[in-house]
Amino acid sequence: MTPGHTAAVRPGHTDLLAHGLGGSTDLPIPITYALIGGAWALAASFAILLVAWKTPRLDAGRVRRGLPGLTRVVDSPAFRGVVGVLSVALAVWVGLASVLGPQDSSNALMGVFYVLVWVGLVPASLIAGPVWRVVSPVRALHRGVCVVLRRNPSRGAVPLPAVGVLPAVVGLFAFVWLELASADPGSVAAVRLWCLVYVVVLLLGGLVFGERWFAAADPFEVFSDVVARLSWLRRDRESGQLAAVSPLDNAASLPIRRGTVAVIATLLGSTAFDSLAQTPFWKDLARGADPVVARTLGLLACIAIVGTAFWLAARTTGGVTRDERARLPGLLAHSLIPIVVGYFVAHYLTYLVEKGQQSVFTLFDPFDRGWNPLGIADASVNYALSSHPSVLASITVLAVVIGHIVGVTLAHDTSLRVLPKRHALTGELALMMVMVLYTFLGLYLLFGA
Repeated sequence: MTPGHTAAVRPGHTDLLAHGLGGSTDLPIPITYALIGGAWALAASFAILLVAWKTPRLDAGRVRRGLPGLTRVVDSPAFRGVVGVLSVALAVWVGLASVLGPQDSSNALMGVFYVLVWVGLVPASLIAGPVWRVVSPVRALHRGVCVVLRRNPSRGAVPLPAVGVLPAVVGLFAFVWLELASADPGSVAAVRLWCLVYVVVLLLGGLVFGERWFAAADPFEVFSDVVARLSWLRRDRESGQLAAVSPLDNAASLPIRRGTVAVIATLLGSTAFDSLAQTPFWKDLARGADPVVARTLGLLACIAIVGTAFWLAARTTGGVTRDERARLPGLLAHSLIPIVVGYFVAHYLTYLVEKGQQSVFTLFDPFDRGWNPLGIADASVNYALSSHPSVLASITVLAVVIGHIVGVTLAHDTSLRVLPKRHALTGELALMMVMVLYTFLGLYLLFGA
């Protein structure tokens, strides 16, 4: 899904596998100034926090307002049933299109898989919370199978082991590998096979372990849940009702589970590699090597570097026991969520807005038969973002910098809460340096290609 990947498309279709990112020439200021300015903005924010934010202010359990009316609607059997039927119907429709439709990047499966699901989950989760739990067609299919078998969907044949979200890490890596390292990420057959394995693994796991399997193994659900920690909407722990909350308070509610840091490292590292793979440095480095092997190793290296740097920085503090030190990466992991969101906005904004329009159009004529049920056959994609590259480049810089500033704020508040007072600055400083490095390298890779 990079600018280097091309595929044949229907007339009027643009390459679905191009992100539409600009280069350093699109910036309204020189790239050097953007890099230095971003690093200084982060450092200045950290200095201000040290002076103005001296006690913990965030509360993971705090809610602003309960929403009982919305809770009744969302939790009603009728709503869940309708959403479940629609999600399964859409999945079947797209599945048929993957077999009977054009076998190129204009196939409806490609737009749904790469654009509406993967990229669309970020804004959807920010707006409506962990939406994939509700709209997941596999969850709906599992409930339907359990009705037929007269089983309680929450109960499995055996208890789920304490795996945290490690199965989802495997799923996330499988997705980003298909997208960034496989021989042909634009292959309809390859994506169709990935989706088939995804459905089979989750459905069988759900029957064996119950519904808890989806929260541990579904890569899209775990991704949605992580991003949703910056949403204004969440479940109140005490009442179980939906409630309006501060996104910063909500971020602090990220549970500490095995694999949480690996999930975030996979999201950040894969985005970094996608940009790195377009740079002259990478092209020179990988010249002569097998492309799939080189990209796989590069992807693994980026994920490992991002995760290891954060893990080491989070543990760099004094005055704590060995057990407390081991828990610090998990306690601070939520500070990376706004950075993930910032990079996704910077990296995929044009892709979502412009390719997303085309993906929706394709759903109404997935078999390329000339169908026009809504009179949109002649509709054209609005390329407003691509037409204003300097505006897009500015949004990209702001998304990355703001994401890091919010991340520093979350890390600072947590450090005040969990670190010994006399060692809080030392612990924060190491994490601060890592985030400055993330900012600098992130902006360089986004515009360096």
